Amino acid sequence: MSRKKDKGINPALEEAISQMLTAVMNDSTASITDKTKVLDRALKLEAIKLKIADDEWGSGFATEEDE
Repeated sequence: MSRKKDKGINPALEEAISQMLTAVMNDSTASITDKTKVLDRALKLEAIKLKIADDEWGSGFATEEDE
């Protein structure tokens, strides 16, 4: 029996990114580069979550029209 892979983002990963975002943004010694990198990761996570929520995303790649 094969188990269907769970769809979604690992909650521990989401929490870690959230905590990192808060910590870095509140750190007065963090550079603008550090803050930008953490923001980038948080935004990338949000983009991935939107793709997961959109059942139609990527479905055009599996069409037979290309044959």
